[in-house]
Amino acid sequence: MAARFSVARAARQLSSSAARRPSSRVTSPCQRWQAAAPVERRLFSVSAAVKEKKYTEDHEWIELSPDGKTCTFDTLGISSYAANQLGDVVYAELPKVDLEINAGDAIGAVESVKSASDILTPVGGKVTEINRVLEEKPGQLNKDPEGEGWIAKVEAAGEPEGKLMSKQEYTAFIEEA
Repeated sequence: MAARFSVARAARQLSSSAARRPSSRVTSPCQRWQAAAPVERRLFSVSAAVKEKKYTEDHEWIELSPDGKTCTFDTLGISSYAANQLGDVVYAELPKVDLEINAGDAIGAVESVKSASDILTPVGGKVTEINRVLEEKPGQLNKDPEGEGWIAKVEAAGEPEGKLMSKQEYTAFIEEA
């Protein structure tokens, strides 16, 4: 008998709470909260600067801002094609932080079981950061040469020199070789 009374009491509570709802269009607690809160529209949005990757004829890459000019800090590395041609990388010689460089300078070298290759920079400036992971794990250049396998970051002192190619132009360039 007590069970019947508790079921009846629960039914009354549900029906009375449904009657107190402010609107029939609000169906869930989340919607009720959203309907009660005033919606403010943002007049602007903030996003990270989109960088464009460009490639050199020496198979290095550099990240540029969308307008084609260099960002304050440029990230340099070797292309996937260069990493594949080198084979298993066993040693990466990295530049020193605060090293002043000119466009076209060798800032380091990559050695593999097949050969060794200098790392040339298309931009002059000062080395601000190096990828210390490559000192312990040079094989990272083979795993992700155009991502986590970057070589150095450079504070640019001007525009890049030499021919810079888009991804499509670079792909056509390596297919011709």
